Amino acid sequence: MKAILALEDGTLFEGTSFGADGENLGEVVFNTSITGYQEILTDPSYNSQIVTMTYPLIGNYGINPADFESQKPQVAGFVVKEYCSYPSNWQSNQSLGDFLKEHNIVGIEGIDTRALVRHTREKGAMKGVLSTTDEDTDSLIQKARAYPGLVGRDLVKGVTCQEPYHWTEGLHDLEKNEKTHLKGQAKYKIAAYDFGIKQNILRYLVDHKCDVTVFPAHAPAEDLLAIDPDGIFLSNGPGDPEPVTYAIENIQKLTTERPMFGICLGHQLMSIALGGSTYKLKFGHRGANQPVQQTRTGKVEITSQNHGFAVDIDSLDKEAVELTHVNLNDNTLEGLRHRELPLFCVQYHPEASAGPHDAEYLFDDFSKLMDNK
Repeated sequence: MKAILALEDGTLFEGTSFGADGENLGEVVFNTSITGYQEILTDPSYNSQIVTMTYPLIGNYGINPADFESQKPQVAGFVVKEYCSYPSNWQSNQSLGDFLKEHNIVGIEGIDTRALVRHTREKGAMKGVLSTTDEDTDSLIQKARAYPGLVGRDLVKGVTCQEPYHWTEGLHDLEKNEKTHLKGQAKYKIAAYDFGIKQNILRYLVDHKCDVTVFPAHAPAEDLLAIDPDGIFLSNGPGDPEPVTYAIENIQKLTTERPMFGICLGHQLMSIALGGSTYKLKFGHRGANQPVQQTRTGKVEITSQNHGFAVDIDSLDKEAVELTHVNLNDNTLEGLRHRELPLFCVQYHPEASAGPHDAEYLFDDFSKLMDNK
C-alpha cells in the first residue's frame, strides 16, 4: 500500500506502508541509533513525533514484551529506509509491522531517509503528516501546516499516570534470563514524578536499593512528602517544558526538602524551577552516540539522548548552580548541580535503554546524596 510523508514546507516523500492504514500528524525528527527501535517506539518522550531512523534496516529482531519503556508505543509515526518483515531473534514474538498495526501507527518504508535527515538537519525539525488514506499532496501539506506543533503545548498530561503506583522490578538478570525484583528491606525510599517515565529508569533505581513510588505529574508536592521519601526523582517526558507550570511550582516547593535527581525533561523542569529558561533546538538530540564532557574532569561520555528543547546556559545563576556537563557537538548544557542544595540533573539518559552505559555512575551519585542528607 502506498504511503506519503508530507512536510510543512511542501517536501514530499512517497513510499510503502508497513504499519497501520490511516493518517498521523506530528513533528518529524530523526534518531541515529543502530539498535533500540522498540525502546524508541515505546518511550513517552516521543509522544506526538514522527520518528525517522537513520540506520537503514529496521525490524530485524522483531518485538518482545521485555523491552518496552511504557505500556504501548508513543510515536505518531515511524519512518525507515528498509523494513525487515521476517525478524530473527529468540525473544521475538511479533513483527514490527504487526506491532504498529495493532496500535494504529502508520509506518513508511522505501523512502530516501538520508535525504529526509539532511533536509531536517538543514531546515530543522518540522511539522508533518504520514498518510495511507489521502493521496492529495496539496491536502496533506495543508494538514501539516495546520498542525499546532510542540511549542507551548503541555504533552505531559497525555502520558503521565493517573494514580500513584509502586514499582519493584529491577534490571534483567542475563544468567537467569529474568527480571530481578526488590528483595528485603530497601535502603532508600524514592518519590518519582512521572512526566513520561521510562521503565528502565525505574529498574535502575530498584537495582540501587530504592523502594520507588511513582506519582502523577500533577500530584501536589505535599503528596510526595507524605511518604517521607529519602529522595525525589524527576523523570523524562515529551515536548516543551515551560507550559508544564504545575510541575515547576511543585518542584520549587521540593528543592529545599529532599535530595533531587532529574533526567531529560526532569532536568529542564528543575532548571526552570531554579530560575532558568529553555529554548527549542533546531533538530534536537536523538540517538545513542551523543558525546558529553564533564566540566570538572574533562572526561567524555557517550550518551543516549532524546530531546528537542534545551536549557539556556545564560539564563542560569552561576553563583547558585555549577554547570557539570556540556554537549561536544553544539556546546549546549547537559547537566548541572546546585552548589548548596543536594540537587542535580542531566539532559541525557544514564539508564541508556537502548544505548551506552558510560553514565550509570549518576545513580550512585544520587545514592550518595541521600546518604548525606
